[in-house]
Order: sequence, then structure tokens, then C-alpha cells
Amino acid sequence: MELSTAFDFSGIRMNTERIWRQILTTDNRCRLSGLYTSAIFTRMSTDTTNLLITKSLTRKFGSLVAVNDLNIAVTKNIIFGLIGLNGAGKSTLIKMLTTLLDPTSGDAFINNVSIVDKPNKIRELIGYVPQLISADGSLTGYENLKLFACLYHIPKKEQRARIQEALELMDLTQVAKRLVNTYSGGMIRRLEVVLAMLHRPEVLFLDEPTTGLDVIARNHLWDYLKAAHAKYNMTIFLTTHDMEEAEKLCDQVAIMDQGKIVVTGSPHELKRSLPTPNANLGDVFVHYTGGHLEQGGNYKAIARQRTVSKKLGG
Repeated sequence: MELSTAFDFSGIRMNTERIWRQILTTDNRCRLSGLYTSAIFTRMSTDTTNLLITKSLTRKFGSLVAVNDLNIAVTKNIIFGLIGLNGAGKSTLIKMLTTLLDPTSGDAFINNVSIVDKPNKIRELIGYVPQLISADGSLTGYENLKLFACLYHIPKKEQRARIQEALELMDLTQVAKRLVNTYSGGMIRRLEVVLAMLHRPEVLFLDEPTTGLDVIARNHLWDYLKAAHAKYNMTIFLTTHDMEEAEKLCDQVAIMDQGKIVVTGSPHELKRSLPTPNANLGDVFVHYTGGHLEQGGNYKAIARQRTVSKKLGG
């Protein structure tokens, strides 16, 4: 059973509707999380094999190169895992792919749409679950889903059935009328996942989805993610520093170190690439990065992780 824990949402309450209307509006040309876009022309990828590709995608913060000339390709209908220690550049990459952060140079394409030139169209194609809590604790689970259904312009005649399906998929039907600030950490994460996929996105982005969860809640979330992936056949792009999570969930993984991708492949292929018998993904990570799993993570990254853990009851 999941731990039943009540959470203090004070200090993180926000005007959810205002923010999401700003994100989802098709005419949005305002500044959002440091992003300003006024596209005139649309660059299109001619790639028909991959759902998501990046082309020399780079992000700098002053002299720090957080993401360095990144080129990856993600095929349709897989669970793709980006593995790296805290500070490797994973969250910076996912913020660019979800249009919350401008690239310094380069571009990425989702279903042949440029993140640089058509960020509003990209937001229609994706779902995103950040590390920090995104559900509104002052609303019930059902009210959160109803709000997102409206913001995503899901037809009214479809909303009730789609919300009910979402609640059943994540085993939240019995708590749908409870305030989210009374949910356990695992319940909150599961709610956030269905909020992000309510509009049936092409790609669901999850930024370290099990951070702050206990082992039981983590394992349950894995099962629910597999069920959602199988039911809707959607592409899932997740970041993690949990090697077990990557091995259990992902069809393909890429290891990121100091802003660069050092190797990609299926977990099975990567383990077989080592001369060591019975190698695991942790061994693969150490081999290709030259690092150690206990390394990594600056003060800011560790503080953020502990904040997430505290808010989720970890």
C-alpha cells in the first residue's frame, strides 16, 4: 500500500488557470519562463522515421555550456530515457524541448515542427510533468482534470468520459473528490501524469518523475506508466538518474554527461557492449562517462531534489 501522507501546499499555490491559459493559447507571443518567440518563418524537418529529433541543440548560461551541440533521434511509440547525474543538462534539455527555455543555437523538431519557430504548435503536441508539483492542491483531483480539459479545448461532450478514463487508468477514482493537498506522493504524481496526457499528446515529457517517491510508490508509478504507454501507444521521454528505472521502463536510453550524449542504445545493447559479464546500466554509465554513480549534483540540484522529496512526503 502507498503511504498516506497529507501535504502542505502553502508557498506553492499559484493561479493555475492563468498560467496554463498563457501556455496553451494559440496566439501567445508573450514572455514565459524567459522565452520570447515571434516566429515569421517555420523550419520543417524532413525526417519521417523519428518523432523527435534535435539538431546541434545548444544552451549556454554565460560561459557554462549546459547542453552542448546535441543530436538525438527518438522513434515513435517508445519509452525513451535520458540518463545522467544531477547537473548533466537533462532538465535544461527537457525545458528547451517543452519550449520553456530558448536554445542558444540549434533546433529540435517534434512531428516535424520546430521548437524555435512554432512553440505554440509544439505545446499542442506535448504533455509535460516537471519535477516540482504542478497539480493545484486547493482543488480536487476531478476539478484539476476538469480545468485541464477546458484549457486543452477538449470538447465538452468528451470531457466526462475522458476524465473518468484517466481516473480509472491511474487508480484515482476513489479519491477523485478529495483535495489534492490530502493525496499521497504517489497519488499526486499519477494525477500529474494524467493531467499532462489528457489531450492525447504525441510526446509525454517526464522530468525525473519518481524523485521524492518511496520505493513502493515508485514501483506503482512504473506500472501505471507502462499501462498508459500500452493503452495510448504514445511516445514517452523521461529523464532520470535512477539506473533501475531506466532499465525497467525504457526501450531506448541515452547517457548524458556534461551536456553531451556519450552513448545511446537499448539497455540490453548497452550492457552487451561491455566486456564485463552480467553488467548492469550502472556499469554502463561508469564505463562511458568515466565517473561514479555517487558523484554529481551541485548545491542547487541537491536542494531542488530535497524540496521535491519534502513536498511529496519522501
